[in-house]
Amino acid sequence: MAPIGTFLTIVLVALLFFLLAAAAGVYLLVKVGKKATKKARKVTGRVASHMAAMSPGDVGETERMRLDLRREVSLTRQAVDQALRAGWGLGDLPQLVAEIGAHAEQLDGQLALYAQHSRVSAYVDHASLGRLREHHAKLTTSCARIRADLLNDQMAHSATGIDDIQSRTDLEIEARRRAPDPLDEIDELYRRTAVPRSPRDEHR
Repeated sequence: MAPIGTFLTIVLVALLFFLLAAAAGVYLLVKVGKKATKKARKVTGRVASHMAAMSPGDVGETERMRLDLRREVSLTRQAVDQALRAGWGLGDLPQLVAEIGAHAEQLDGQLALYAQHSRVSAYVDHASLGRLREHHAKLTTSCARIRADLLNDQMAHSATGIDDIQSRTDLEIEARRRAPDPLDEIDELYRRTAVPRSPRDEHR
């Protein structure tokens, strides 16, 4: 009876491990599937936005503003992150960029809603489109100004480093030059000051 009990225990433990491995596999598959679905939705949304941006009229203009706004905010965030990694003092600039991003997301939703209304109805409020253009211009201009300021700081940092490299290069080259031999200098000075003697002086 003992060998049978041991055998059953081993079978139950193996079955338990198998069930745990199967559960872990199902969990990972579900997790990976969710990520893949999320990425697919993003890609589908981007493709749809690019296709809609090629449309004529207000719909195409609205979608182009959405794409332009996303690009400007993304580039500005990248510039700020790069400056933070470099250890620059940015003050409240990261918080400002975060607020710009929040306003950009809100404006993106408003532009999407306007584009949707323009597709399904011939009656649209052109005054609202004008205000959306103004908000888009203000946000994109702010992003461009922030990036320009960060670029100027980057060039200033680079200029300091380049000037330092130039000074060190001059010093290193000067140090590598061979110091003149004092005996050679004495010989050269003697040759310059020596006066040729006439034949009469030689016969005396």
